[in-house]
Amino acid sequence: MDVDLFVASHRAEWDRLAELLDRRRLRGAEADELITLYQRTATHLSTVRSAAPDPALTHRLSALVTRARSAVTGSHNPAWREVGVFFARRFPAAVYLSRRWWIATALVTIMVGGLLAAWIARDPGVQASIAAPDEIRALTRPGGEYETYYSSNPAGSFAARVWTNNAWVAATCLFLGVLAGIPVIAALWENALNVGVGAGLMSSAGRLDIFLGLIVPHGLLELTAVFVAAGAGLRLGWTVISPGGRSRGAALAEVGRTTAALALGLACVLLVSGVIEAFVTPSRLPTWGRIGIGLLAETAFLAYVFVLGRRAARAGFTGDMDRRHGGDVLPESA
Repeated sequence: MDVDLFVASHRAEWDRLAELLDRRRLRGAEADELITLYQRTATHLSTVRSAAPDPALTHRLSALVTRARSAVTGSHNPAWREVGVFFARRFPAAVYLSRRWWIATALVTIMVGGLLAAWIARDPGVQASIAAPDEIRALTRPGGEYETYYSSNPAGSFAARVWTNNAWVAATCLFLGVLAGIPVIAALWENALNVGVGAGLMSSAGRLDIFLGLIVPHGLLELTAVFVAAGAGLRLGWTVISPGGRSRGAALAEVGRTTAALALGLACVLLVSGVIEAFVTPSRLPTWGRIGIGLLAETAFLAYVFVLGRRAARAGFTGDMDRRHGGDVLPESA
């Protein structure tokens, strides 16, 4: 085969293919033309390799065919882009769409914790059943265990421990919700009990303001994350009981994938609350400064959910993975 004659005969097609590949957008006819030229160029490459393996020509045609194949068949988004889509669209949309579950969970848990705190603060008999008077004084006195807890370890290791513990609680709420929601309710009860006991005992000692000054800076964001996790877990449990118009397997698969997305996003939220708990809560900042940082973090998260999340939900994002990665589904018989 005469290579020069072959190049002269097909150069215009290759140049045209390269021109189409350099464009960002193609009209319908141009897209059809690109596919045709891609197929022809692939044939040309095969001919050159078998009849006249010229290195320079083979390299040029191989590069063209590779680019054209990517344009025709598509390519995966870079990992950083997927990460951006997850935090900008999928995660906030998932939190926003599950808002009825976690807001209701938050209201009930806060109400229960508040009632427990009021009961403990007003009833000495209940306080005596919790701990001996000397132990309660050791917990609630100035410089007591409630105050020194947050500075008992180096801030870095304390933040890591708090993050691990909170992430474990959130994961328990998220994934054990499939057991009809019972483990989630147990975790919420334990959380409400711990907060209620602490608030009640500190209130009985006249130091409720100190308790709130210690727990509010990190607690707002931390508890919100736990409530989101618990709401998602209860939703997963309800899906087991009532899958709706879908099969139970299909419903659990969809809600389960969204729950996994929430787990990943909430781990990052809890990391922020852990850093606040380790570095801000025990700091020498005035109480208003520490509480202000907590309010700022909570406001930022809620704005993230109800502004960015609502926009993403209206754009069709649910927190589930992209359909092309979701796997195939068998048709169901009527």
